Parts: sequence; structure tokens; C-alpha cells
Amino acid sequence: MIQRPRRLVVAGAAVLTVATSGVATHAMADSRSPRLPTTIELPTGFQPEGIAIGSAPTAYFGSLVDGDLLRVDLITGRGEVFSQGPGTPSVGLKVDNRDRLFVAGGPGGDARVVDARTGEIIATYSFVAPPATTFINDVTLTQDGAYFTDSLNAFLYHLPISRHGGLPDADDIRPIPLSGDYQQQPGFNANGIAATPDGRALIIVQSGTGLLFRVDPATGVATQIDVGGASVSFGDGLLLIDRTLYVVRNQLHVVVAVQLNRAGTSGTVVDQITHPDFDVPTTVAAFDDRLYLPNARFGVADPATATYSAVAVPQS
Repeated sequence: MIQRPRRLVVAGAAVLTVATSGVATHAMADSRSPRLPTTIELPTGFQPEGIAIGSAPTAYFGSLVDGDLLRVDLITGRGEVFSQGPGTPSVGLKVDNRDRLFVAGGPGGDARVVDARTGEIIATYSFVAPPATTFINDVTLTQDGAYFTDSLNAFLYHLPISRHGGLPDADDIRPIPLSGDYQQQPGFNANGIAATPDGRALIIVQSGTGLLFRVDPATGVATQIDVGGASVSFGDGLLLIDRTLYVVRNQLHVVVAVQLNRAGTSGTVVDQITHPDFDVPTTVAAFDDRLYLPNARFGVADPATATYSAVAVPQS
């Protein structure tokens, strides 16, 4: 029996040496939206990692300390913690068109869904039970649900969501073992995740190897994406806008733009964006003509007293 592919329509949506040919890295100092601040100050000691932005000029950030969620007005730059965390990290975030935040729980092996207006926890899901080693790192939303990566295990996890937005029961969680070209390595592996431009598959980045993979969500079979030999080592958050895949290379303080074909099987690095205020940016979201990236500042001497910020740069 031939199974028709499902269409995964996105819901809503140091010294630098880069192994690419003919693509210059350039610094972005400002945006074409002067009414919006280009730097957003976050609370001292917050330790941000994930960011999500929907259709409104509101950004959401998660804390690696205790999972608190911060909501920031992109016009004024003012924000507030609107949802107290569970005491474990909040890592990757996405917000859907029903104002629900999907939050990856890192070493907790779980995820939760939070009302982005009230901060109320709507649902929680456990993917990997303690004391198993796990790191639920990032999430993407598609027409048929939420997909999460696990950086320490060769699995994705699918939370199916009904056509009318109904959330699944715990028994509906579907683990997807990764296979094909994907080979689990020591250290961090699958990190950022997005859908392909045609919506039929998923894209993940493997941080340690610097490889991108196209994953069949029905089988977990992964095929390495041909990007002409370019490396995206230290790859972290992913963001797809039309056919451009933005890949954050955290410890290299750069965002790489890859122009993909519709199927997401191949692509070309067409741009590299950096900024003097980047300090280990991890994830990326978009509003208007800008990309917004939180500075995680991994390796800072005292994270509890360190200052943190998010930086806005033009998309191209």
C-alpha cells in the first residue's frame, strides 16, 4: 500500500570562519523598522534560551533557570513574567494562532502548553520518564500538531492536534525514532526543528556534526540535506520564512540563511548575519522585517547575576 505524504503546513510558522563558498558575513546594525527597539533588555539572571513571536508585536521568552515565561511588548520593550515555571527549564517555544505556547522542557523530558494571555498551564506531557537522560530541546508547530526534538536521544515526539485545535491525551503522544542518514553522536544532537517549504516533512539540525536533515514524520527516516558542503556546526534554533531557512550558530554568533528547494532536500547558503551585540544567540523568531534572537551568554562567569538581552536584526 502506498501512503500519501502528509502535508505539514506550518501553523502560524569569536573570529568567524564558515565553511561556505562566496558568501560574506556581514554585520547588521539597525532595522528598517525604526519605531521598534533593536535591543530588548531581559531580567538580570533570567538565562533565556527560547523565543516565540506570533502575529502580534509580542515576544515570549523562556528561562533556563526555573522555566519562567516572560512576555515582552516589541514596540515598547517592556515585559513581565506572566507564567511561573515548574522549576525545570523552559527551552524551545512556539505560539499558535489560539494564543497557546508550546514549551519544550529540556532535562525534564516533558513539554507543556500554556495560555499566552493568562499564563495558565493548559496541559503537560511527559515524553521520557526520569531518571532517563534526555533533553527536550525545541518544538515546531504544523497543521497536524507539535513536533519536539530530543538532543540526547534519537527520537522526535509528536503531539497530534485536531483540526479544531483540540489537544491530545497523554496516550496520544507518538515517539518517532530517527533513522536513515541520521546517526546519533556523543553530546548534543538534534536541536532546532522546522517544516520543509512544501510542508511535507520536517527539518532538524544536528549541532555537533553541523548537518541538516529532512525527516519523514511518518517513519522517522532522515535524509541529509545537500547544502553544498557548508557546515552549520553549533546549529541551534531554526526558522523557516518562505523558502529561506535561518539557522542560528550559537557559539559562532551568526545566523546563516539557507535558500531551500520546495522539498527541502537541498539548499544554498545565501547570507550570514551577525551583530556586535550577539552573545551566544540560541533561537530565532520573526516580526515585521526583523529577526529576534535572545542572547543565552553560555559560559558567563555568574549566570545568576549576569545581564541578558535579545537583539533584533533585519531578515536580509
